[in-house]
Amino acid sequence: MTAQINKSVTKLPESQIRHIMELGHRMEGVIPLWFGEGDEPTPDFVKQAAIEALNEDKTFYVPNNGVPELRQAIAEYMSTLYGRSIGIERITVSTSGMHGIMLAYQTILDPGDKVVIVGPIWPNAVHAAEVLGASAEIVPLRETEGEWKIDLDMLFDALGNGAKALFINSPNNPTGWMAERAELEAIFDFCRKRGIWMVCDDVYARLVFDGRRLAPSVTELAEPEDRVIIINSFSKSWNMTGWRLGWITAPADLLLSMAKLTEYNIAGPTTFVQHAGIVALRDGEAHVERSRAAFEERRDLVYRRLSALNRIGMVKPKGAFYAFFSVEGESDSLALAKRILHDAGVGLAPGTAFGDVGEGYLRLCFAASPALLNEAIDRLERVLA
Repeated sequence: MTAQINKSVTKLPESQIRHIMELGHRMEGVIPLWFGEGDEPTPDFVKQAAIEALNEDKTFYVPNNGVPELRQAIAEYMSTLYGRSIGIERITVSTSGMHGIMLAYQTILDPGDKVVIVGPIWPNAVHAAEVLGASAEIVPLRETEGEWKIDLDMLFDALGNGAKALFINSPNNPTGWMAERAELEAIFDFCRKRGIWMVCDDVYARLVFDGRRLAPSVTELAEPEDRVIIINSFSKSWNMTGWRLGWITAPADLLLSMAKLTEYNIAGPTTFVQHAGIVALRDGEAHVERSRAAFEERRDLVYRRLSALNRIGMVKPKGAFYAFFSVEGESDSLALAKRILHDAGVGLAPGTAFGDVGEGYLRLCFAASPALLNEAIDRLERVLA
C-alpha cells in the first residue's frame, strides 16, 4: 500500500514531541510541558465575539483570503505595530501559522529548490518544504558566551550556494534566540540583492523580555514589493491555539496565488473564528501585555531554578516561552525525555525533535502557572541532581 503513496509523505518522520505526549497520556499525574501553548484559556472577550458571530449567522463561505473586515484590522494592526503603511492588499488570512508557512512555501517553491533554515527549529518548517520536493539546509545557532548566536558568514555561504529562500524564526522556537536589528538588516540586504525570498516566522514577536515590547522584524525594513513573507498567528499572544487562525503579510502580487492555494487547501478559514480575530486585535492589547509580563516572570523563575542545578546548562531566552537546556553527560535527548517522563512525571520535548542541531537539549514550555513550574522543577531536580 505505501508504494502508492507520495514518497515525500512516506519519508516524513513521526513527531517526537507528540510521541512523548502519547506516552504521557497513558500515565497519571504527568505535568505536560511538551507543547508550545499556555495553560490559560482564551480570553472571554474573544470567546464572546465568536458566540455573537455564531448568533448572527456568520457561518457562510467568505473570500478565500479572509473576511475583508479582518484583513483590514490586520493591516491596521501591522501598520501601527511597525510604523509602516501596510495595505489590505498585502494581507492573507490563514488557518494558523503552520498553514501560513505552507502557503508561503507552496507559492514560492518548486521541486528541487533549496531553503536555508536557521535552526534548531520547529520541525514543521523543515518538513513542509520537503513535502513539496524542496531541500532544506540548516544553519545552526551556536551557544556561545552565554548566548545563542548566529554566524552570518556561515548563513551567507549557505544562501549564496543556490538558495531560493531563507526561513527565519525570531524569537526562536525552541531556543528563545532573537535576531537583533543590525543582524536583520545585514540578512535582508544580502537576500534583497540576490533575489532570495525571506519567509519570516514572527509568531512570537510580541513575547519578548528585558524591557522590550516587540522583537525586531524585517517588516520594519521591507518595501511592499520586496521578496518578504511574514507569518503571524493568533495562537500564542492571544491564547488561541485551538482556534486555528493566523495571517500572512506579503507582496500584493502574491494575493491571487495565495487565494488559489487556499481554495485548494481549505477554501477559507472558519468564518465566525475570523470575526473573533477582529475583536482580539481591536481589544486585546491589555491581554497581550499581561501575557508577556507573566511569561517574563515565569522565564525568570525557570532560568533561576534550572541554572542552579549543577548538571544543567541553559541560555536565558530573550523571547518566546521555552527553556532550551542541556544536561551534562546526556547525549540522547529522546531517551532522556522518556526517562524523565517515566521517573519524574514531567513531559518535555526532546531537542532532537528540532533537528540534529538540537540534539543534547530538552525543551520546557514555561507558559504554565508558577506553581506547576515549581512542581515540575522539583521533580526534575530529584531525577537530574
